[in-house]
Amino acid sequence: MAVTNVVLVHGAFADGSCWNRVIPLLSGKGLNPVAVQNPLSSLADDVRAAQRVIDQQSAPVLLVGHSWGGAVITEAGNHSKVAGLVYVAAGAPDSGQSFGAWWDGYEPAPGAAEIRPYGDGYVALTREGVHKDFVQDLDAADADLIYATQGPLATRCFEDAISTAAWRSKPSWYVVAEDDRTISPAVERDSAVRLGATTLSLDSGHVPMLSQPEKVADFIAEAAAGL
Repeated sequence: MAVTNVVLVHGAFADGSCWNRVIPLLSGKGLNPVAVQNPLSSLADDVRAAQRVIDQQSAPVLLVGHSWGGAVITEAGNHSKVAGLVYVAAGAPDSGQSFGAWWDGYEPAPGAAEIRPYGDGYVALTREGVHKDFVQDLDAADADLIYATQGPLATRCFEDAISTAAWRSKPSWYVVAEDDRTISPAVERDSAVRLGATTLSLDSGHVPMLSQPEKVADFIAEAAAGL
């Protein structure tokens, strides 16, 4: 039976509005999308935020995560209502692995140099980092808005380890952003293979749900239909 409930989990330097261009497309396909608002304060806190939304769904859920949100769905995806996982240019750590360890050993993406301290224990992207490395395939006005509304990330999130990786036991899908300047496309491609995920490669920057929402929405809908 196809799943109709889709829970969308944003990543670092963002909020639930990053799914604004995908949500109406999913609704138009007969799906029931809802976005989580992560506090971005720790893996455990963000997992609890996702679980609260999952708990409110009356039927099985397709859980979708972007960027840091991939680590969140990797843990939150163990919820009994979660039927499958979709990673959108997202982290996919293994059991016992942190988000930081997941991309360790890969050449850092250019955007890493634009992550700067933002108060005690938090980091955020510079304006240049947002424009050139985070949403470089959006226009300047959209990039300015994303910079102004970004959600700073607690640095501890890079080290918080996954207990049990949900992708080990549940079907997964992966969107690889081939022009990503925030997460190396190489780690995304390798992760998709490791997960055995159905994969979509897009010539996009780090936020394909904003730059190519139709293709991302179609992929999510295909995943939901396949469950």
